[in-house]
Order: sequence, then C-alpha cells, then structure tokens
Amino acid sequence: MERTLVIIKPNAVQREIIGEIISRIEKRGFKIIAMKMFLITKELAERHYREHMGKVFYNELIDMITSGPSVLMILEGENAVEVVRNMCGATDPRKALPGTIRGDYGMRITQNIIHASDSISASESEIEIFFREEEIVDYRLAAEPWI
Repeated sequence: MERTLVIIKPNAVQREIIGEIISRIEKRGFKIIAMKMFLITKELAERHYREHMGKVFYNELIDMITSGPSVLMILEGENAVEVVRNMCGATDPRKALPGTIRGDYGMRITQNIIHASDSISASESEIEIFFREEEIVDYRLAAEPWI
C-alpha cells in the first residue's frame, strides 16, 4: 500500500471545511493512519517548499501555510499518491475541474485549500518532515479482509 501526505491548509481550516475534505477522503476508501492539527513553523514550511525557493510565489506560499493551523494526514491505500492528487484537482483552482477538492473549494493558486504529495519519493520526504514514526497508527478498516 502506498502512503501520501495531505495537508488541509489554513484557509480550509478557517473556512470550516475540514470535515468535508476528510469525508471525501474516507468515502474514497483511504485509511487515515496519522492525523494532527498543527501550526506549521516557518522553518518547516521552508523545508516543505524548498523546491519552490526563488520562485515569485515562494514567500506567499510560506506566509499562507504558516498563517494558521493546518490539518496534516498520512493516507494509505492503493495508488494513494496518484488518486489523491486527482481528487485534489489542478493546483490552480481556476483550472481545477468541478468535483475535485480545489475545483469545489479553491480560491487562488496560493489559496488552494489542500496539498497532496506529487510522487512516492516526495511523499516519503514530506512525511518525514511532519510526522514521527510513533505518530503513525497501524490498524484494520472494517472493509479490509481479516487475514
């Protein structure tokens, strides 16, 4: 099973749509194996967005993600990275299709509600930034076979 990091960003927390987003994730069949509400520090944000350093929108990304609490989750499931990215929709909410999280709730490219890892390697490094191994819980969903 693949794992992916999801961050429900501060603008989604402030708009009180955390439950809507988590509900979509659960209904799709992903297992939430870690979750916490967290104020992302500037240092963690800079590590997380390091590939965007020097880009025009970098400072706005850092300011947004540190502007209030985020809800961070590790999801587990088949093809988790690809499927969750598709659920999120295009990074620019103006280009995201209706029915995707960003298409339904996003406002601007830097206010796009949610982050999801874009590759397995990114997922691994991003999870390492925000979670300790002891925060990850292994359990069985009711729909999983009892082997």
